[in-house]
Amino acid sequence: MSTVTALDDEYATLWYHPDGKIVHHEIHKFLVPGALEKLLSAGASLMETHGAQKWLSDDRKNVVISKQDLEWAEVHWIPRVQKAGFRYWAIVVPGHAVAALQMRALQAKRRTQGIEVATFETVEEGMAWLRSR
Repeated sequence: MSTVTALDDEYATLWYHPDGKIVHHEIHKFLVPGALEKLLSAGASLMETHGAQKWLSDDRKNVVISKQDLEWAEVHWIPRVQKAGFRYWAIVVPGHAVAALQMRALQAKRRTQGIEVATFETVEEGMAWLRSR
């Protein structure tokens, strides 16, 4: 089956890979208020609709996530995707130091929530890891 593009705007692109049941996003630039919520909500819908348990985050161009977006994700997104079955998260590491620090903190938190998390330098490495799960 071919990849489905679920969202594509100036801030991010979101795909669904049916062959591996993988939700995959690529951040293009700094996410203004509302952009992360739009992206994550669309991905959560894909997980619910298709029974996906895997997410590939291409965050190389991510700069920083606002405190409000982090709080929204904790309160709304995480419970939603956990209920949908989220189990594996591959992260392509951000190039910006602040974003990389934030991502490390999120990794540790997600692990305590039962999500297996791994980081990678390339999308191909992250995708291969997810396909092996």
